[in-house]
Amino acid sequence: MLNRNKEPGMGRWNGVGGKLEQGESPLACIIREAYEETGIQLGRDQVKYTGAVTWVNEYETSGMYAFIAEMAPGFEYETPVATPEGILCWKHKDWICNTKNLGVIGHVPHFLPVMLTEQMLYEHRFSFSNSVSNHYEKLPLRGELKY
Repeated sequence: MLNRNKEPGMGRWNGVGGKLEQGESPLACIIREAYEETGIQLGRDQVKYTGAVTWVNEYETSGMYAFIAEMAPGFEYETPVATPEGILCWKHKDWICNTKNLGVIGHVPHFLPVMLTEQMLYEHRFSFSNSVSNHYEKLPLRGELKY
């Protein structure tokens, strides 16, 4: 997990990732972002698409493709470590998914357990008003992501 130095989510724990570059596939994006933010070089076979997360507010709709990476047996990466993006640290999934944990970005405990345990792909849609989440929907995705 990354404790972010900047908005959005400054000072809170979130997953690693970032914005798609022009012409870049979602898979290429997460492999690039994981390397840029952690120094970990992921292979295509280590990364699994697990759904989408969208945020809807009064002004816009935005979102992300979500992926989970499986590290090779014996992989070692000592944390915590400070990076330009923030502090990287391995966290136990029970800690991350605890809805009472205010140190984690608020929507992560809603979608991450689903992505870790269910085979079905979903869009996890969060509605916001005045920067406060007021509604969550889990909607089945049809088809597969082409990357």
